[in-house]
Amino acid sequence: MIEFRAEHFSLDFENEKKWYPAVTDFNMHIDAGEMVALIGESGCGKSITALSMMGLQPPNTRIMGHMYLNGENGPEDLNELTKKEWTSVRGRRISMIFQEPMTALNPLIKVGKQVRECLLTHQKGISKKEAKSLVLEQLKSVGLPDVEDLYDCYPHQLSGGQRQRVMIAMAFINNPALLIADEPTTALDVTIQTQIMDLMRQMNKKTNTAILLISHDLGVVSRLCSRVYIMYAGRIAESGPVDEILTNPLHPYTKGLVEAIPDITKRGKPLKAIPGSVPGLYARSNTGCGFAERCEYCTNKCQKEVPPLVQDGGRAVACWNKSFDSGRGNTHD
Repeated sequence: MIEFRAEHFSLDFENEKKWYPAVTDFNMHIDAGEMVALIGESGCGKSITALSMMGLQPPNTRIMGHMYLNGENGPEDLNELTKKEWTSVRGRRISMIFQEPMTALNPLIKVGKQVRECLLTHQKGISKKEAKSLVLEQLKSVGLPDVEDLYDCYPHQLSGGQRQRVMIAMAFINNPALLIADEPTTALDVTIQTQIMDLMRQMNKKTNTAILLISHDLGVVSRLCSRVYIMYAGRIAESGPVDEILTNPLHPYTKGLVEAIPDITKRGKPLKAIPGSVPGLYARSNTGCGFAERCEYCTNKCQKEVPPLVQDGGRAVACWNKSFDSGRGNTHD
């Protein structure tokens, strides 16, 4: 069952009475219990897409298209919700784990109270005593020790890994239908990253929550996710099963990302990198492929026409490259 679906979603920023595209024609679906990744370099539009899914986009934006979340009466368009309606969705039906566990928690409020507040906001009719019991149980479920003591700790008294576990406990406390994890292992060391990844997988299986993992780390994605969407300059460049994307990338940008992964079997050889950088918000246009300036396969057509996202079996790619027959299939999500 599809839990979340985005259809032709676009988001523009306004600056000096002009509109600039940050996300363009974004299509995606996530099934219940599935972990899906959204990959791309910094500045590709991943985080603003995630914030939009939570209804947290900045005021100087306009949105087009649709984002549907499955509900009791069928799919509900999130873009049609009022501010009041969002308060019953955000934190209950959709939760988010933000990038920095060091700054995501309020430093002035004890950890237990912060998790309890999230529970009491959406679960009416339970007492503070009952809520505390549920919070302690949730903190235990994410592998935190001495939860009775930790409940009364302030965030600065916890390690980075412990704070991230608290964020995960908070995100799952209301059994959301969709969880967005925005680079949840970024600020953690390698050992703790592995523990957090294992915890995410365990919670996913336990709750059957649909999870969107936003990352730039293909190693993390390969361990956790079944499918991946590759984003570049606000557009989906490629999507498909993770194992197929990593072993046989179709888009030149995806190919560059895969080739940039360090390989310990190639000692002494220089690391590969994609030349150039992601075009800034004000430099983007709807003329040509956004990756054209960095692409070794670029042709005149690439510079003049935006390639459509075209399905090829279980894969989809937006590229005029002759190695891919764009005449097959239809536009794909």
